[in-house]
Amino acid sequence: MGAKTRSNETRVSTSLLMFGLPGVRRSPTWAIGMGPTAMATNVFLQQLISNPDRLNNLVDDAKGLAFQHGLVMRTREAPNSSEVVTYIPFTLFPSPVPKTTLLQALAVQTHFNSLVDKISQDPDFLEEALASTIETDDFTAKLFGIYRQVQQEGRTQAIVVGLIRSDYMVDQREDGTSSLKQIEINTFAAGGFGVSDRLPVVHRHVMQSVSLLEESQCVLDTDRTPAMSAALAKAWELYGQQKAVIMFLVENIQISKLSHRCIEKELWKRNIPVIRRTFEEVSSRGSLDGDKKLFIDGLEVAVVYYRYGYMPDNYTEQTWEARLLMERSLAVKCPDISTHLAGTKKVQQVLARPGVLEKFFPDQPQVVEQIRATFAGLYTLDMGPEGDRTVAMALANPDKFVLKPQREGGGNNYFGDDIVRRLQEIKGDQRRAAYILMDRIRPRTEQNILLRRDLPITLTSVCYEIGVYGAYVRHGGEMVLNEVCGDILRTKNIEHNDAGIIGGVTVFDNALLI
Repeated sequence: MGAKTRSNETRVSTSLLMFGLPGVRRSPTWAIGMGPTAMATNVFLQQLISNPDRLNNLVDDAKGLAFQHGLVMRTREAPNSSEVVTYIPFTLFPSPVPKTTLLQALAVQTHFNSLVDKISQDPDFLEEALASTIETDDFTAKLFGIYRQVQQEGRTQAIVVGLIRSDYMVDQREDGTSSLKQIEINTFAAGGFGVSDRLPVVHRHVMQSVSLLEESQCVLDTDRTPAMSAALAKAWELYGQQKAVIMFLVENIQISKLSHRCIEKELWKRNIPVIRRTFEEVSSRGSLDGDKKLFIDGLEVAVVYYRYGYMPDNYTEQTWEARLLMERSLAVKCPDISTHLAGTKKVQQVLARPGVLEKFFPDQPQVVEQIRATFAGLYTLDMGPEGDRTVAMALANPDKFVLKPQREGGGNNYFGDDIVRRLQEIKGDQRRAAYILMDRIRPRTEQNILLRRDLPITLTSVCYEIGVYGAYVRHGGEMVLNEVCGDILRTKNIEHNDAGIIGGVTVFDNALLI
């Protein structure tokens, strides 16, 4: 029973093994130096588009295979019913990704895991970094209020678990070179793994169907869900109560439930009991005993796994009280309140300042260099001369930047003329400190066909985000697990600025390494 992970383990994902890192046997596919780029050419895709019968058959085959392998999700019309489902949105072909770029993203992930964990343990840094934000952003202020109360009462739980996803784009420079740049790091309810894990099977089949047999072997399988679930299992094991449960904290509208079930399945395979509860249910039926153990419906909760609670509209006065109850409890939280705050946009911007990374990684210049190499330009909007310069810079060239509030979930950022409009409204007062400014990444673009229910089948110019998953577990001062858990591509039409799977903009994708 329990997680089968070794102490002090830094686990290397299947994806990294296939790349042939030092001391790891190389994949035969890459050893022969194959260049899987033919399917991505405009000529090939134009030929496919010009043959509607062949294209429609290929699309129908891909959709059928998606259903066969459980690549399904609930629908917007019936989000709480598994009687009506559709295939998850995905690309017809995997998208070409520079091998060195993906390797860079995978290789730095355990350092980002460590960085997030170090930030979560540094109250002085969090207080200073978020000082201006909590004065102007009510949501961050409420989160910080819970954090302060937990700190004042004294932390009751020495076990910390983090499931995070770091998102990147490949920035295409004007001189033709490219570089990996981080968009954000998600420390709360990082999604995208689960039902999408079987997408490589579909992509390999599609490629084989159009006679790209050797190239199809370059689409790698993934073990994202087992690897991420293992961290939850390790936290449960360390809690030390076999009858205690892992509680998924979920929303009332559960369009993503089938993907959550993949995680639950991994936990049940280890004989770890799992329950699902909402904020409202915790509020009405949850309680702490004298030792601050969390109970709901008579069940002791070992781990609270938040799948909901990252947006202001997720909360009412009642549900804020439920969040506080859970944070004060002995249960392990994924994430706990300090890790939640470590993932804010403001913290991301502060980390880009000279000397800040060195504070967390003293005497580790190579780690600092690896992390910093992924940073895009990030600028404060705090009141004062530096913030004033940022405002002027953004108003002069709004197309070069993205204006970001302290929000997750997609659809919240400002671009182009909307930056000008918003900054004109807030440039003279403290409200601007609730935002940060970031260099706009000019992503690598490809041609592909996006498959989503009711979306016409057309050849589309697309760009992708590379998401890299990481998991860690710390017990007191000892990091007992620190893993990179694989990658995912999420791809969209270049006409869209923001992203989001549930929002109907982004689709799932796989990397075809070039």
